[in-house]
Amino acid sequence: MLNRIILIVCLTVIVSLPACKEKGRPEAKAGEELQRTFSFSGFEWIAEGSGPERRSPGNNFYSCSEKNVWVDSRGDLHLKIIKKKGIWYCAKVTLKDSYGYGTYAFHISSGIDRLDKNVVGGLFTYLDDLNEIDIEFARWGIADNDNAQYAVQPAHHDGNIYRFTLDLRNKKSTHIIDWRSDTINFSSYRGYHSNRPSERKIIREWSYTGDHIPAAGEEKVMINLWLYNGLPPANKRKAEIVIKSVEIR
Repeated sequence: MLNRIILIVCLTVIVSLPACKEKGRPEAKAGEELQRTFSFSGFEWIAEGSGPERRSPGNNFYSCSEKNVWVDSRGDLHLKIIKKKGIWYCAKVTLKDSYGYGTYAFHISSGIDRLDKNVVGGLFTYLDDLNEIDIEFARWGIADNDNAQYAVQPAHHDGNIYRFTLDLRNKKSTHIIDWRSDTINFSSYRGYHSNRPSERKIIREWSYTGDHIPAAGEEKVMINLWLYNGLPPANKRKAEIVIKSVEIR
């Protein structure tokens, strides 16, 4: 009887372990989605893992471990690419609720203009691959490439993408998607701003009025940090972005 009780207790402990605690290669069953819910900037978010399979974007492994996604004592959100037992794990989070048309402002407190050439950082709204609005920080594997872009999917369509060079001078920046039924206004500013700042703070602005503006539906805001084509960082170092806050109005 005693042995049976001990066995039951052990099984209970095993079942109660958090699903996102990967150790080396994820141990979840194939097809099982790992996730963890947390609060940041007044909203509920979901940190997502990929289980034992590589996932989009980039054909990468993703982890919802607190080593990859966490909120620090100041309330800043960290997304980090790290290497565990020879495997690079990327990070992505999704806002739990959908907010539709509006202004989405992301206040960033890390040097996103200095990411490795194989690292991609994304701030976007997403329903599916054809209903997506992106701000991305990436060189797409080319060291001297422009390091930022605004895009409305499908990005391969003429006029749906605008690339530029992001030069922050320091780590603080604001990036905005102002999404309306007939236009999408993108902007990037030096420093933290809720409204349009002085001209010297403006890095870039772009308005899209093309044929692929998504209709408001069940889309979600997402933030991710991943590796282009699943390639390891060229500098072989961990990568990180830090988000001070997200505003939706």
